[in-house]
Amino acid sequence: MQQLLDELRRKHEDLVLGGGLDKIQKQKEKGKMSAWERIAYLIDDESPYVEIGSFAADGQYLEHGGCPNAGVVVVMGYVKGRLCIVVSNDATVKAGAWFPMTCKKNLRAQEIAMENHLPIIYLVDSAGVYLPMQDEIFPDKEHFGRIFRNNAKISAMGIPQIAAIMGSCVAGGAYLPIMSDYALIVEGTGSVFLAGSYLVKSSIGEVIDNETLGGASTHSEISGVTDNKYPDDESCLDAIRNIVDKFGEEPRYKFSRTEALAPEYPVEKIYQYLPEDRLKPYNMLEILKAIVDEGSIEEYKKDYGKTLICALARVDGWAVGIVANQREVVKAKKPGNATEMQMGGVIYSDSADKAARFIMNCNQQKIPLVFFQDITGFMVGSRSEHGGIIKDGAKMVNAMANSVVPKFTFMVGNSYGAGNYAMCGKAYDPRLIYAWPTAQIAVMSGASAGKTLLQIQEAALKSKNVTLSEEDKNKLLADIEAKYKAQLSPYYAASRLWVDGVIDPAETRKIISMGIEAASHNADMGKYNVGVIQV
Repeated sequence: MQQLLDELRRKHEDLVLGGGLDKIQKQKEKGKMSAWERIAYLIDDESPYVEIGSFAADGQYLEHGGCPNAGVVVVMGYVKGRLCIVVSNDATVKAGAWFPMTCKKNLRAQEIAMENHLPIIYLVDSAGVYLPMQDEIFPDKEHFGRIFRNNAKISAMGIPQIAAIMGSCVAGGAYLPIMSDYALIVEGTGSVFLAGSYLVKSSIGEVIDNETLGGASTHSEISGVTDNKYPDDESCLDAIRNIVDKFGEEPRYKFSRTEALAPEYPVEKIYQYLPEDRLKPYNMLEILKAIVDEGSIEEYKKDYGKTLICALARVDGWAVGIVANQREVVKAKKPGNATEMQMGGVIYSDSADKAARFIMNCNQQKIPLVFFQDITGFMVGSRSEHGGIIKDGAKMVNAMANSVVPKFTFMVGNSYGAGNYAMCGKAYDPRLIYAWPTAQIAVMSGASAGKTLLQIQEAALKSKNVTLSEEDKNKLLADIEAKYKAQLSPYYAASRLWVDGVIDPAETRKIISMGIEAASHNADMGKYNVGVIQV
């Protein structure tokens, strides 16, 4: 675990550097702050924050020079005591140009703002769409245009949007700040126009410099496109803080909260207790006791469906309903005094039935749900099939998918196949979803996938009258497993925004607490209706 945490810290330190120290220095020579410095200046001193989308685009676009952190930093943090989403373009990464994952990350930031009715602040410093990849960014539903559609929808929802033009803001990207409620601009470095001076000259023959075309004075004094101009980044960020300070309060949803208590165990218990071997059993309750408030766990049906832990608890004072995979091998009682040994990390019919009922209870009582995944999937075989595992699994998925209470998901270990779905994977709209460095995310385990893929390739070669020797088989299997192992990594998932980041387990309490606080800003819970439940 310590090695995994050291790797996490090193990777995060690299992210903060963006495009590199030399690029940051060039920013400073222009009088500009870095993307992270702007965020640090804007949010309240010593206040907690949650980074969203860390490691996005990790290992991607290498043929284009890479795009660390997708070229944009997103955090949920406090500005003048008000919880906000802050989006800060990193101009040290390809001049802040938008790659496909940049677009996806910005859309994720807007999604969180919309779900939770949080003000969103854009610190704009971007050259616009990365032209060599324009076909993957420009025309589709979830591409660049969706950003401006969301600007309009967010405005219609009454959610405040503030934009600060702190660098380039070109072409279609010019609409993002101007569709915000407030548009501020920094003198000398900020500029906004649909077409820059070179394109203007080639299009209509007009010769004009960028500052005169779309600089701070032009848009604050002549066009009225921006509200006010500021001499430097700091004064512009001060203005944003002053604006947020004046926002009125909207009605909130009152989730249950009492005085917070520290967990029974320190977080180091997780580091020491969680097995390195992903197949080794352990008691998930021992992990939970290092996360929830001491003495707050109240298990639901603890002697039934024991491969899933369902429990009410408190985290930082907030009431939560926990659904967690139990990784111990358990003994289940059956009719006629019979017993059945059940494997940890697997969902059986009884545990799926229990979880469905518990999830419905939490929705009835307006208790946010937190899922802790370490799951290999649903139980298979004739006994499970004849017992109706598909029916019971469908019941659990239905109850979870239709939940109206906020959901939060943490991938502790394995997250395989349909188990990922049933335990509120990305496709089921968790408000926030994070992986621990110990997580592995795929349709099945590496060993199972390797053998299956080898069989498929063997069959394909056999159809072409090619027979593999044992040595060839072993080499092919090793190649397949190496590739698949890379895809199991939590950083692979974070790179594609299947999760909102990879975190130290110590951050779990903070994310749950700030996540529920964020969710409370949206007073419209909606009605819980599960539709047709399989019985």
